[in-house]
Amino acid sequence: MHPLPHHYHAQARGGLSGSVAVTTTDAPALDTHAPPEFGGPGGAWSPESLLVASIADCYILSFRAVARASKLEWAQLEVDVEGVLDRVDGVMRFARYIVRPRLSIVAAEQETLARAALEKAKRACLITNSLNGECELVPSVGIAEAVRAAP
Repeated sequence: MHPLPHHYHAQARGGLSGSVAVTTTDAPALDTHAPPEFGGPGGAWSPESLLVASIADCYILSFRAVARASKLEWAQLEVDVEGVLDRVDGVMRFARYIVRPRLSIVAAEQETLARAALEKAKRACLITNSLNGECELVPSVGIAEAVRAAP
């Protein structure tokens, strides 16, 4: 890891209507629109969906680091995140995030370690740590099916 502080940059460009182009260094541009809830066309990334996706992405990256340090053997992690936008104290904001990780582990004996790693990943996620909405973790752990060797 590089020494702190880290600096991240993004740009956006848009006109009177249509999509907004969001760019950053060394990554493909994204065209975004307002979500349907705000009169957007649907079928496109929005600032709201990008925020919620960044939580899911950060959670998986945090989990990888925690699992590696914990020597947890795992097969796959899928994360669904629901962001709840509401009016709080007269201001519209994301008041709550529900993070639903579904982890497949290799050995049933590691379920306790896996659940601890899922909790630790929540505490390590810098995106949710940077937001003021409540973050609820609803984890599930299952055993990955053994992969059969080809004859």
